This record gives sequence, C-alpha cells and structure tokens, in this order.
Amino acid sequence: MISLLRKAATSLLLITLVAFAARAAFALYETRQIPPQVLRIIPFQTETGHIAYSLASGKGFSSPFQRDSGPTAWLTPVYPLFLAAIFKLFGIYTLRSLFVAVLFNILFSAATCIPIYYAGQRIAGIGAAALAAWLWALFPNAVIIPFEWIWDTCLSALLAATLLWLTFVLAESPRIRDWCLYGLLWGFALLTNPALALLLPVLLLWLVWRDPARGRSRLINPLVATTVAILCCVPWTVRNCRQFHRLVPLRSNFAFELYIGNNENYDDAHRFRPGTVTQDREILRYLRMGETAFMDEERRKAFAFIRANPRIELRLIAFRFVEFWMGTPVPVATFRETPSLLLRALLLCNYLAPVGALLGIVVLVLKKSPYAIPLIAFPLVFPLLYYITHTSLRYRHPIDPAVLLLTAIAIFGMRRLARAEQNESDAAFLTANSSGSTPITPPV
Repeated sequence: MISLLRKAATSLLLITLVAFAARAAFALYETRQIPPQVLRIIPFQTETGHIAYSLASGKGFSSPFQRDSGPTAWLTPVYPLFLAAIFKLFGIYTLRSLFVAVLFNILFSAATCIPIYYAGQRIAGIGAAALAAWLWALFPNAVIIPFEWIWDTCLSALLAATLLWLTFVLAESPRIRDWCLYGLLWGFALLTNPALALLLPVLLLWLVWRDPARGRSRLINPLVATTVAILCCVPWTVRNCRQFHRLVPLRSNFAFELYIGNNENYDDAHRFRPGTVTQDREILRYLRMGETAFMDEERRKAFAFIRANPRIELRLIAFRFVEFWMGTPVPVATFRETPSLLLRALLLCNYLAPVGALLGIVVLVLKKSPYAIPLIAFPLVFPLLYYITHTSLRYRHPIDPAVLLLTAIAIFGMRRLARAEQNESDAAFLTANSSGSTPITPPV
C-alpha cells in the first residue's frame, strides 16, 4: 500500500492531470460568475487582444489600443499572432474564442509540470522533482492566471521551465543538432517574452564553463545556439526597422514601462510608486504623436525624473523589489487588512514561495551543486528589469516554476539535514552507552 501511494505521489501523469483539473475547475467556476456579454469582450481589452483584433481584421500587426494608429512593435509577435488565429477560427470577441484561449493557457500551465519534474530530478532526485511539480500543480497563482490573463504569461512560464531543463540536458550533449534546436527554442521564447533574454547569457556561459574537456566544441556549440536564436529574431527586427526607421530589436515599449514606474506623479501620497499614469491621456498622446515620438518623449521624462531624484529612485527600487516577490510593497499591512481568510491564504502562499526559494538557494550553495548557477539565475537575474520599471505578481509568473523548484529543494534539503543530525545524535548515544557513560540529555 505504501509503495502504491509513493508511486502515485511521484507519477508525472497524475500530477499533470491534477494541475489541468484544478485550472479547468477554477475557469469553469469563474465563467459561471461573470455575464456572457462581459466575458466576450473584457478579457481581450488589452494590448494583446487589440493587436490580435487588428491582425484578424486584416489590418496587420498594429493598433495596440484598438484605435487605428498604424504599425506597432509594442509587443513581440508570437502570442498576438496565436490569439489572432483563434479569432480567425472561432470569431473575434466571442465566447468560443475566450474558451479556446483559456483552454490553451490551461494546457500551457499544466504542461509546465513536465519540465519542472525533469529538471528537479536532475538536480535533487525524484522526490524533490515530484514535490516541485505538485507545488506548481496546486500553486494558487498558477491556477488563477490561465483564466485571468489572456496574455503570454502561461506560455512564458512553460518556455522558461523548458529552457531550464534543456540547459541541463544540453550540458551532456555534444551533438550540434541539439544545440540548434536549443537555439530555435530560445528564438521562439524571445519572440514570446523578451524579458527572458536576461537569462540567455547566464545559461550559455554556464554551458561554456560546465565542461572544459570538450575543447573547441565547448565554445562552438553555444555560439551556434546563440546564432540560431538571433537569426530567429532577425525577420521581426528587420520588419521593425522598416516600419520605424530605427533599430527596434524586439519591443518598442520599454520607455513607456520605465515612465510608468518613474514619473513626476511621485509625491508623499504615492511613496510606494508614482501615481497612476492615466491611460486615456497616454493613449491620446500616443495617437497624436505616433509610436516612435511617443516613446522618445516617455524615455526623456523617465530619465529626467531618475536623474533629478536619485534617492527617491533607490527607494522605489526597494519597494519594487518587495512588490515583485510579495505582490505588494507592504506585505504585513496588506495581510492584516485583508478580511477574507481565503485571500489571506493566497497571500501567504505568495509570501512563502520566495522564502522557500531563498532557502533552496542556500541548500544548493552549501551542497555545491553543479546545477546551482542556472537555477539560481532565474530569481536573481530575471527580475532586474522589473526592479527599474514597475512590477506585479503577474510579472513574476514566468519564473514561478523555478521558484517552486527551489522551494522543493529547500524542503528536501532541510529534511535530509534533520535526518543527518538525528543519525549523528543516535550514533553519539550508542557510543556513550557502549563505553559505560550516560548522556546528560537523551536524544528525542
């Protein structure tokens, strides 16, 4: 019976099915609470939905605010094209399109259990691997986001976890074909979520450092993967250069995101973040000025604020650090003021995840794990972009699989440490009794 339970607990198929069922159940519950006329429209009222609308309407990759404003590079192409294909097949702004988009988000999210499991198995064994997959399967954010955000968020989490796992696999592969496929996956990931680019040099440098015995292939293979990834992005970059007459490698909206988190609306009433930038005002300016001039103006204003207020900027970075990991810049006050026990439980899960990740980093460093650097890079490197712009828990989601894997490693690491201490205590007790002495405090 015990072996059967252990087999079920470590079954990747069972974990993935539970993950799918949890997400589907939440989505089904939510759809019954929201009027159909709202469900048809509201989830698509984002830049992703607006660009997909333009694509499906034959207007090209344009108009991130659903007003004809010409070509855009506000987002990278993968997810808007994917959503536009759904619109083409199932109708623009229809319930069927929403259900299909949510279903794919659920599939992406549930499938993330697979790379988490195999990456964890390589790092810490099957027990930690299964625990990490279970944590992801039932993690509240991972259950809620597939329905709440018709965005690339779930796909980005799947791609990030898969890249982590394949980095470990590739460390043992000399075949150039595998490195080309790795580069293709990186290219697809960059065209889905450019923020993942921060991880690319770290993972490739680790692959170079990992096996010095390979000789020339130690450098050639990562160079091939990098070249393939860049070549995947070249057509999109060329398109952007032709449309905007300047170099826009992936996305154009960094200046706007920087301005949102660093602007003149900061005052004593908004000490955790500057006052909200009124979207209607910004949209009107965007429509009047055009994307290129608008971004130049946002960049100028953001840099002016940062240069004029260095101390305030450091304070804002600190607040964004806390908000990225906790979902709020004041986690204790938010927890106290939240009246619902369910919401408090959700907050607690989000609070504990980064704590577990920190302990997991400590365990990997103390064990001198050869896999430590790639995994640690996810929580240490990926958030840097959001510390200087603006953030929310949704932006953390692509690295949540790695965060929960670190948490599982921490749990198993501390468990093994406790067992080792108990064994040492038992050995000392037996040695003391065999020599005829009596320990002052018998072991518990």
